[in-house]
Amino acid sequence: MESSIHPTAVVGPKAVVGEGVAIGPYAVIEDDVVIGDNTEIGPHVQIADGARLGKDCKVFAGAVLSTVPQDLKFEGEKTFLRIGDRTVIREYVTLNRGTKANGETVVGSDNLIMAYVHAGHDCVIGNHVIIANSVQFGGHCEVEDYAVVGGLAGVHQFVRI
Repeated sequence: MESSIHPTAVVGPKAVVGEGVAIGPYAVIEDDVVIGDNTEIGPHVQIADGARLGKDCKVFAGAVLSTVPQDLKFEGEKTFLRIGDRTVIREYVTLNRGTKANGETVVGSDNLIMAYVHAGHDCVIGNHVIIANSVQFGGHCEVEDYAVVGGLAGVHQFVRI
């Protein structure tokens, strides 16, 4: 299946876009990005360098993925945000990439991340996780498989669920 990229989307010439990917209006996809097959990218989504998205994911309007960590220790090193297969990322979610501490932020497969969630640098979110609206994770948090995090929860850095 052929990919569909809206004419107003900006996709870096070095970005790797899988088969059957749909990229919506005004999305910005930087060069060092890999998007797996059959993933849907909604309007006004920003996917920055270092993002690796699995197949069959859905990213809704206004999400911002793999931007520079909000950590004073970050010095511009090459780091990543890795997202597994079939993960749904709803409106205005922000997921920062890692720092030199771990090198990556990881979100597993088959997750539902609801609107306005933030996961800071070096977080590790397992598989089959549901994170309700407006949950905020500081850096270095870990959420194990099948966890459910209720809405509006604030999770301090270095916490494990």
